[in-house]
Amino acid sequence: MSTAAASAHVVIPAPRASVDGDAVDVLPELWVPEARQWLSTSSGRIAPDGYSWMQGVHWVASSGLYQPRRHRSHGPRAFGPTTVFIAQLLSELSPCRPGIEYLMRRTGLCERAVQNHLQILREAGLLAYIVKGTRKQGGSPLASEFALMLPPEFDAALGIRTAGEGSGRRMTGIAESGRKMMAKLATKAAGKVRRPRSSVSSRTAAKGAREGVSEASVTAVSAVSRCTPVGGGFSSISTAGGTSLPPESKLASGQRKSPTLKKSKAVPGGRRKLNRVGRRHQLARELTQELDWLRSCSVPRIAWVARNVADAGWTVTDVRAWLHLRCADVTRVRRGSGLLAALLSGAENVLDTPAKRAEAVTQWRAAQEAARRHRIQQVRAQRERFEGDWEAPRSSVVARQVSQALAQVHEVANGGRDQALAADGSCEQWLVDPQFEQMRAQAEGELMRGVTDLIELAVDSMGREAAERIYGADLVRRAGQLASAARSSLMTLTHR
Repeated sequence: MSTAAASAHVVIPAPRASVDGDAVDVLPELWVPEARQWLSTSSGRIAPDGYSWMQGVHWVASSGLYQPRRHRSHGPRAFGPTTVFIAQLLSELSPCRPGIEYLMRRTGLCERAVQNHLQILREAGLLAYIVKGTRKQGGSPLASEFALMLPPEFDAALGIRTAGEGSGRRMTGIAESGRKMMAKLATKAAGKVRRPRSSVSSRTAAKGAREGVSEASVTAVSAVSRCTPVGGGFSSISTAGGTSLPPESKLASGQRKSPTLKKSKAVPGGRRKLNRVGRRHQLARELTQELDWLRSCSVPRIAWVARNVADAGWTVTDVRAWLHLRCADVTRVRRGSGLLAALLSGAENVLDTPAKRAEAVTQWRAAQEAARRHRIQQVRAQRERFEGDWEAPRSSVVARQVSQALAQVHEVANGGRDQALAADGSCEQWLVDPQFEQMRAQAEGELMRGVTDLIELAVDSMGREAAERIYGADLVRRAGQLASAARSSLMTLTHR
């Protein structure tokens, strides 16, 4: 007996009766005990990539060799579509360190169900622990790290030849009898498995398992078929992650298509078009980010409030322009969604055309620019008032005269010496000084251009009464009205 025949005799068991009663030669049952579910004790080999590993996953799912109910009475009854979908999620991770919460969010399953499917993958020989997760008291739990494994039954069933030792074995060839099955597994691995909507019943799973035994399980491979021809190499179809191409004859006849040549159905740009509900939630999310008084509101509630304007094609800029027209310059409210519902009532009927919405946006942007300029003027005036480059005179005589003049102006503003100055006529003489006439003319000229800095500075420093005596009550009143109007967002001041 040759060496290849002896190894085949050891790996392949004796025939046993199938579920349907037909006598077929099948591989032994897949079952890895807990002690051998570690990378150091596993008998399988590490898959080179996620694509090759998914070939092994689909083989285990269709073979029916894994039957968990023979070893325990709880959990899933078979290797079903949900397990394949979880395996697909694991194949996308590098390193494979999945969190339970992540798998629960992607699959919609409970924590116990996710743990059961991970246990199925370990018991089938497809996963092996590298590091097992732990729960530390007072700290966050650590996720387990897995190695993607291919069980030895997979290599024996498809006639895969390997080189090396231990879990680091690599594929060197495949028998002719296993190439057809490898092509089918390559087609399945290239496709994407969707999330199952409902769990498969035990009867359906058991029926699929019985059918998979007769289709996917391979009988004992002879020593002749496992040998490589002298003049040729091994097949290009491998579990090393390469492309799996069918023979040229089948490609020429048009009967088979390569799984790698499928046209992508993705939308250009990588983002699919939103439907009506998606547009509502998108507008609501942007509103909660743009408006401070909506940050504490939930996005679904705001989406329901703004459903009419969202269906009419409004953007977040259009909504802000409408709120400006409604004079809704609020900073703190008690219930933001209720205020937004009141402000947006009938808005889609008033600004019912894109031209009207564009005009409202233009007005809102102009008001924003006017408010920005006003803030700049206020900051500039404040800096000139408190951080100016004026220095006190160094001469003691000049400093004494300046202090006396300021004290006199302060006393006149407070009414201290007002009666005495008025009695001898010095107040009237002081107010008709040519320098003050020049100040009045300069303030009146700036007031015509919309600048009220001089008069506001006099009112803030000396009081309104003293400012009226210097510039006149009419100029002070007009400056106050103009300054109050400039602070409103409903008015824009320009120069001609």
